[in-house]
Amino acid sequence: MTRLAQTAGLNDIQQEILSTVRDFVDKEIIPVATQLEHRDEYPTEIVEGLKELGLFGLMIPEEYGGLGESLLTYALCVEEIARGWMSVSGIINTHFIVAYMLKQHGTQEQKDTFLPRMALGEVRGAFSMSEPALGSDVSAITSKGVRDGEEYVLNGQKMWLTNGGTSSLVAVLCRSDEGHPEGTAPHKSMTTFLVEKEPGFGEVRPGLTIPGKIDKMGYKGVDTTELIMDGLRIPANRALGGTTGRGFYQMMDGVEVGRVNVAARGCGVAQRAFELGVSYAQQRHTFGKPIAQHQAIQFKLAEMATKVEAAHAMMVNAARKKDSGERNDLEAGMAKYLASEYCKEVVEDAFRIHGGYGFSKEYEIERLYREAPMLLIGEGTAEIQKMIIGRRLLEEYRFQG
Repeated sequence: MTRLAQTAGLNDIQQEILSTVRDFVDKEIIPVATQLEHRDEYPTEIVEGLKELGLFGLMIPEEYGGLGESLLTYALCVEEIARGWMSVSGIINTHFIVAYMLKQHGTQEQKDTFLPRMALGEVRGAFSMSEPALGSDVSAITSKGVRDGEEYVLNGQKMWLTNGGTSSLVAVLCRSDEGHPEGTAPHKSMTTFLVEKEPGFGEVRPGLTIPGKIDKMGYKGVDTTELIMDGLRIPANRALGGTTGRGFYQMMDGVEVGRVNVAARGCGVAQRAFELGVSYAQQRHTFGKPIAQHQAIQFKLAEMATKVEAAHAMMVNAARKKDSGERNDLEAGMAKYLASEYCKEVVEDAFRIHGGYGFSKEYEIERLYREAPMLLIGEGTAEIQKMIIGRRLLEEYRFQG
């Protein structure tokens, strides 16, 4: 039998990287993931193993000590890691987005300062757009950065930082009215600030507090936090790209590749749910035969496998489009939307196949059932994806009357 979600056209290096990651997931992540998740324990040993594999620098250019790989290679690695435990892929993904934003938009000094240490995993990245009152409405951001001589003073409260506690570099989106007259569109008066801090909780540097971890239904292990800035002073040269007013575009560029990776996470979780479902269906007997021999279960498995294949194909297409240098917001939105929705459905079908045992914390599917919903809202809800998709379709299929 051919394993699901194979990717055609990979070169030898890509295949070797994926094989190495898959072996690591099978040996080092899957056996301990559920235990660590139930304890909400940060996977320190797993993260150290990923550092040794070079995954923190997978897309960072070789000149900065990274592997210089493509978004496709990265997304396929994320898919494998999420198959083992989605929380681990989140630790990598937020770091990756900050490194990508630095690579694409940073000044030479910013790249030289951060990228070599990020490639080694010595500096861990987090990024922050959301705030307690705004949700998906990024234009409503109230956090502000005000110029004061050779510094900026930042004030405001941010929400939903993955890696908020363990990170040492946070890309924070704030309003910055300097040089932008009153009445300027909100998205043209935002700046991304690079904030260095000590890992941990509490006051991690003067003017910057990271409260404790937010207690979540799933997606445990990884630390999700708030960020509170109260008179936080940072050097003026820590505005990403060395200029103000470009923060919204920089963040959206990061989120665009982030959506490909959320799609990859959905693919990975769905793959694992299918593996658990098809395995359990061959072990569980009812009415004198394995339940896999009942037509109703075979239909369910067929639907699950088809969804896994379809989501994987769309994710790969979106990654390859970005790697080609073309605009891919349509493909990324479609991939993220489909993969997250199908992930939820495949996990629920695997849960149903397990019957009553799926409700027990002894079975891995219980963990996946709590993790899948996060993908429905991460990097933009389904409704946001459909807005993006709809607008792009109208651009491409504009009526010529």
